[in-house]
Amino acid sequence: MELLRDYDRQGSEEAFAELVQRHVNLVYSVALRHAGIAADAEEITQAVFVILARKAASLRPNTILEGWLHETTRLTALSFMRGERRRQFREQEAYMQSTLPESADASTWNQLAPLLDEAISRLGKKDRDAVMLRFFKDKSLRDVAAALRVNESAAQRRVHRAVEKMRLFLTKRGVVLPAAALTTAISANSVQAAPVALAKSVAAVAMAKGAAASGSTLTLIKGALKLMAWTKVKTTVIAGVILAATTTGVVGYKVVQAHYAKPPLIGAVWDMQANGIVLMQATMEWINTSKKTMGVSDDVNPFGPMYSGLDIERFTDGAGQAIKYTKEPGDNGNPFKYTYVLNQPVPPGGKILLKMEGTIDGPGIGAIKPTGEPDTFELQANEEVGNESVIHRVNVFRLPPGAVLLEKSPADLETTTNGGRVELRMDKMLPPPGKSEVRIRYRLPAEAK
Repeated sequence: MELLRDYDRQGSEEAFAELVQRHVNLVYSVALRHAGIAADAEEITQAVFVILARKAASLRPNTILEGWLHETTRLTALSFMRGERRRQFREQEAYMQSTLPESADASTWNQLAPLLDEAISRLGKKDRDAVMLRFFKDKSLRDVAAALRVNESAAQRRVHRAVEKMRLFLTKRGVVLPAAALTTAISANSVQAAPVALAKSVAAVAMAKGAAASGSTLTLIKGALKLMAWTKVKTTVIAGVILAATTTGVVGYKVVQAHYAKPPLIGAVWDMQANGIVLMQATMEWINTSKKTMGVSDDVNPFGPMYSGLDIERFTDGAGQAIKYTKEPGDNGNPFKYTYVLNQPVPPGGKILLKMEGTIDGPGIGAIKPTGEPDTFELQANEEVGNESVIHRVNVFRLPPGAVLLEKSPADLETTTNGGRVELRMDKMLPPPGKSEVRIRYRLPAEAK
């Protein structure tokens, strides 16, 4: 982190170039495991170091950079693989697997490699950092302990615990390895040399914060940053809302997950970003009150097709399984129309739970717009569910970091602070047609953008 601090505070190009040289092999190796093609791995690597340069000032001094780089590379690679080239990768991967002979060690690694980075991502931050230092960077337990600021015995226990968690994760997915074989395979194969010229070219583009990057790389950076923001929302925003609901009695996201009775419940967390985009996680829950089982081909939404300004990126059921849905142009001021079906039949009295993740960026049920006053913005969230009976509506609005609340409507929105950010909560029973209007005006100083 000292090199990163030198770059951030003094603009030292030499420090950043040295930092890239130290970590480029790690980043490139993680990228290559996901992309499978060297040229694509190089583009992912470039994007990761541009993101690092942009975020240098915001990383905490005690950040274990190896762990941060691994997770950022994984998310950047996932963003990349959502693009058109993932089909080409799968075809290349199938060809390579069908033509290359495998030794016993290679066979073990080829089973492990596609799951390794996901297994690491499932670990807690401290466990992940311990694994990265011990096996990816080949640090001694003494060095691991020093980096984690614990004694050597505690570091050893953390490493062993993390390895066991990874081993169990892999076993559930059909890769059965003893702990010793797992760690040996990781140490021997997880990091390989990047192309010789890559570090120099990556450092040059990254130090310019991506100004000289290609259009595809800039698109990749934007997608990766969005995924990183979502990860932060899942691990901090939602956790904070659950904690607030538990300790204060305020109905928050915990109720969205645990509520079983009528009336139907719709809950959402609106995470407002400094760039004007709203990241949203929403949940809809209701009971099958009909006298027949709802099948997988039924229109399960009791309110008909869903019209929304939310651009859904992930749609799942209560078990976390992806739900099939269609997205069409909407009407009545809502950009999108969604229809969907159940994954499993629901008998009479059974609970239906749907979860959505996506973004709002522009006109729709909610959008952030400048008011015309200096550094002042406004969110208008106007929704109408279209229900025929009472519906329970819970919304949590989080202002961008550093924002100052100026005005809110309705006035009974409960205002609290969570993680240093202003949070407003709405918890209401809405009569038909389930209409709610929220207006939030705030100031966002230039230094907070």
